[in-house]
Parts: sequence; C-alpha cells; structure tokens
Amino acid sequence: MRNVSKRAAELIEPMKGGLIVSCQTQPDEPIYTPGMSTKFAECAEWAGAVGIRANSPDQIRDIKKHVKLPVIGLWKIWHDDTDVFITPTMREVDALVEAGADIIALDCTAQRTHEGTVAWDLLPKAKEKYPDMITFADVSNVEEARRAVANGADIVAPTLYGYTAATSNIEGADYRMFAQFCRELGDDAYVMMEGHIYTPDDAMRCVFLGAHAVVVGSAITRPHYTAKRFVDLLSGYQHNWRDVEKAKHEQHA
Repeated sequence: MRNVSKRAAELIEPMKGGLIVSCQTQPDEPIYTPGMSTKFAECAEWAGAVGIRANSPDQIRDIKKHVKLPVIGLWKIWHDDTDVFITPTMREVDALVEAGADIIALDCTAQRTHEGTVAWDLLPKAKEKYPDMITFADVSNVEEARRAVANGADIVAPTLYGYTAATSNIEGADYRMFAQFCRELGDDAYVMMEGHIYTPDDAMRCVFLGAHAVVVGSAITRPHYTAKRFVDLLSGYQHNWRDVEKAKHEQHA
C-alpha cells in the first residue's frame, strides 16, 4: 500500500478478516462501573478478536494492562454546538498518545468543530506532530474518505455514517457506499467497516465486499442498546432507539 508505513502494516495486516470489538462505557450508562470496559476487552480477547477500540485515556491505560491486543484509542468530547465528538482537537490526540494507544481514531468529516475548525484538518496536523502515529479516520461519506486517505490516514471507516446532519436519518449500514470505499481506496489504505453492524452475517458481508477487518460495538458490548432495539420494535416504533444511541453523554475527564 502506497500510503501506509511498514510499522502500520506490521500492526494492521494481522487483523485481516478479523473482529475488532469496541469496548466503551460512559458514566451515565447503566453498565458503567470501574473496569467494565476492561472486562469487555478481556472477553473480546478470549473470543479471538484481533483488536480493541476504546474511549478515553483512563480506559485505554487499564485495557492495555490486561489485554495484549492492539488498541484503537479515541476520546469522545461532546459540545452542544457541534456534532464532532471523536478526538476533536490536538489535546485529545496528545492524551491518547500518552496513554499508549496503538492506533489513534479521530473525526475526519467535513463538520465544524467546537473551535470553529473543519474536523478533517486535524489529521495532517497530528501526523506532522507524531510522524509515526498510526491513524484511523472516522468518516461519513466517500468524499471524506478520499480526503482522509490523501491526508495520510492508515485506516478509514464509515464510523460516522448516521452521525452527521446529512446522514442523521439512516436506519442501517450503506453497503454500496462501503463497497465503493473498498474499490477506490483499498490500494492506498486499510478499509475497515464500523457502524450499524449487528450480526455475524452483517460482518461477513463486509469482509466479502473488501473490509480488512470489522469493528463491532453496540451489538456486543452495549446490552442496554440491544434491549432498546427490541423495545423499539415491540412498542410499534413509538420511540426511535437510535435517538438514545446518538445522545451526547455527560462529560468526564
């Protein structure tokens, strides 16, 4: 791959065809207790996962003490005036590097941040500051994916499809768009699938389309969201469970 360093390839190549489990908890969730995200990560490792995706420096540090898998680190910070919340500034990048994340995930969409910058401008600045940093670009469409790869992203995924104003009404994964990611960008970066994958069959479909690996979170580690999906259907879709999934959480250090 032309855009990927030898170091990145050595870390990411063994993930081929595998499952990466997103192991996250927030203080305002019913599953939150100290160490819960680490237990999720230990379960994922036991099951044969090839990587972990984790939020916040504290949770990343604890997971890395107990699990040998590569950790994709991010830090979610919410503000009322923006939908950019995944590693939005260099402050969060610095903290994730210090915490020991093996790969740094950040918002690479065209959205405006709380600081008034365009989210996708952070990636090249982070790469300039940390030339050896391996990056995971979270995007919502093909244009953003192209720009992320051009800016040096090692991994790109449609993580934020459904979390931007233009995609806010989606009901599931866009497999045609993902296939386009794989066709256009697969020679220059690792294309992974993340977002709205709820069954093993969904994951296998993505691998068939060209995904290097598949990231799954809510269907494995967010039982309250799984329950909410059932309740949403059984109540005749009176309340959209995705409103809960997309809700901004209480801030924590």
